[in-house]
Amino acid sequence: MHDGPSVIMRGLTKKFNKTVTAVDNLNLTVNKNEILCLLGHNGAGKTTAINLLTGMLRATSGDALVLGHSL
Repeated sequence: MHDGPSVIMRGLTKKFNKTVTAVDNLNLTVNKNEILCLLGHNGAGKTTAINLLTGMLRATSGDALVLGHSL
């Protein structure tokens, strides 16, 4: 059993090249039994953030932990 937050993102950044930064220094904590909703305009980085959390993309910098496991 994992104690503590379910999801922790610290300084999560994803750059696709020198001019395109999709997620820039994202810090977020989601506690057990909380519901998260990402809202933002098109191109805000919502899908990229989820893809970083699921392991579909590798972060340029920062880290994310899901149930205590680093991605």
